[in-house]
Amino acid sequence: MWSKNVSFDDNQLHLSGISASKLAKDFGTPSFFIDEDDFRTRALSWQSALASEFGPQAGGVFYAAKAFICTDVARWIKEIGIGIDVCTGGELAAALAGGIDPSKIEVHGNNKSLAEIDRAVEVGVKTVVIDSLHEIERVAAMARKHSKVQAVFLRLTPGVQAHTHESISTAHEDVKFGFSIASGAAWDAVQVVLRHSELELRGVHCHVGSQIFGTDSFEMASERLINFLAKFRDAFGRELPELDLGGGYGIAYLPNEETVQPSEVIPALHAAVKKHCAAKNLSIPVISIEPGRAIVGPTTFTLYEVGTTKDVTLEDGNIRRYISVDGGMSENIRPSLYDAQYFAILASRQSQSEKVSSRIVGKHCETGDIVIRDIDLQSDIAPGDLLATPATGAYGRSMASNYNHVPRPPVIAVKDGKARVIVRRENEADLLALDVKE
Repeated sequence: MWSKNVSFDDNQLHLSGISASKLAKDFGTPSFFIDEDDFRTRALSWQSALASEFGPQAGGVFYAAKAFICTDVARWIKEIGIGIDVCTGGELAAALAGGIDPSKIEVHGNNKSLAEIDRAVEVGVKTVVIDSLHEIERVAAMARKHSKVQAVFLRLTPGVQAHTHESISTAHEDVKFGFSIASGAAWDAVQVVLRHSELELRGVHCHVGSQIFGTDSFEMASERLINFLAKFRDAFGRELPELDLGGGYGIAYLPNEETVQPSEVIPALHAAVKKHCAAKNLSIPVISIEPGRAIVGPTTFTLYEVGTTKDVTLEDGNIRRYISVDGGMSENIRPSLYDAQYFAILASRQSQSEKVSSRIVGKHCETGDIVIRDIDLQSDIAPGDLLATPATGAYGRSMASNYNHVPRPPVIAVKDGKARVIVRRENEADLLALDVKE
């Protein structure tokens, strides 16, 4: 739940030896603090597990940029040696700005614009993952424009119901992503791609969802995709060489949860792929995965300052303490979007006071601006105290907004006892910069 270099010394939270109080003093609140060493360690652990299990058939880890990306993180990815999965022109721009070789970039998205496809093909990305019949024609047109043959995957919908929230479940039939295997749409897409000499169909891709624990969903998806690869082999007399099984591995947000480890999921994936390929007399394809949250999520915490507290008497007579912090749904929309649950601690001091039923809320003009709906916290928490929420590296800053014209928080990288800004805090000038003045 906490990054590897978080400790609790001298009665308060420290990251790489720097106290929460000093972090708040130096960088303000709310702020995201990312443990750079932990990020690198987690990325390497996925890469190592994939290579160890699949050997020559390990295609690589492609970090899912949607979880969080900036130029510095792209530089880390380049130095680590893994690839990156982007789904917009902006994410592609960040990857390129960080120096990532285009041959290590996969491009996703269910509605890529012509401009985004044009740029991707022009710079020479490894793979474009095609999501619709319209995209087949668009990618082919851009490949012709640049006199290239573009490698592509087809994103397939294997009809797997992942055990996660509906908003982040992406592999059942009634979703906007991919071509359905069951309906025949996926097979139709294969035949359309093969009519274009500018496209090289390298394999198929799926993503079953996000924040998934256990391996059943991944194993079922791999079976259905391998059956599809066998059907292709039987129809065309050759095997597609690659299979991308996406990401979605769950992390711990609460004290009673455990983050999915590469050492758990990758051997299970290998066993499933090996079994299903053997059943179809199919060579094991080159396997790629796309962890994002599993790499960056646990590396980061958000530090808030308490602004006000108040006790509210509920209908049943019980008391709930409302603790208002200086952030909220503008830098963590997930609780409002799909009831995501988080944890928090008093980070700037220790308290022996009794714990009371509390709700941590933000400063925005919405009743639903709730960071943590139900948590027991010390009764003496007061204005000026610091609260830390762990596991905010994924989808916190990347989904942040300027609701109520609030500037978005900075991201601070901490390594070897030193902290530096990698994404600066927005200011009022930023908020007004896009306004057109007559």
